[in-house]
Amino acid sequence: MEDKNIQTQLDEINKKLDFILSEINLQRKHRQEMEDLKNDLMRVAKDVYLTSLDELEQVHDYLKTGDILHLFKKLLRNINNLTKLFDQLENIRDFVKDFGPISKEMVIDFMHKLDELDRKGYFEFLKESQKILDNIVTSFTIDDFKALGDNIVTILNTIKNLTQPDMLHAINNAVNVYKKLDIEVKDKISLLELIKELNHPETKKAIFFGLQFLKSLSTMNSNINYFEIDHKQNKN
Repeated sequence: MEDKNIQTQLDEINKKLDFILSEINLQRKHRQEMEDLKNDLMRVAKDVYLTSLDELEQVHDYLKTGDILHLFKKLLRNINNLTKLFDQLENIRDFVKDFGPISKEMVIDFMHKLDELDRKGYFEFLKESQKILDNIVTSFTIDDFKALGDNIVTILNTIKNLTQPDMLHAINNAVNVYKKLDIEVKDKISLLELIKELNHPETKKAIFFGLQFLKSLSTMNSNINYFEIDHKQNKN
């Protein structure tokens, strides 16, 4: 019975010894890992230190310790401004993120619009318009353009009057009549034939209209000439 108790105690002691040995091995392994880590850190720190020395050697003429301290103080004084700046950058980033799909749709719509204009011939029209401008530039001088600028108001008023509905209607009627004219003028026309034509009511109306037109035109030109002479005299 005593031998059995002794054996049991020995077994317990062996278990405790095994546990102690395992803990010692773990501690030894942990210590070795820490030693390896320390050695690695020392090598890295040494490399960083040597690299820093080389880098600082290149800028030591331009950098002073006081400058670094001044910069550090300035950063501390402006920490709130830096925080606001970072917030603004984050807002810009969010805006760009949200605007991305919208801008993509805008670009696609713009490309579709350009394609539509191209199919309608707008670009071809602009290309031909460039040829018209080239012809204008090569056909007129600077003096011609200056004269155009001096008389642009008169030209625009003339165009305005020509584009009035009644004037356009009259011009259109004249063109239609001209297209339908089928008149053959003889090489020799006698005075009697002219007198006969003068007796026609239409001929009389045409002559009277022409006379009235020339009379009105003469009166208008006289008024214009009088205005120009009076204007020149006032300037002098």
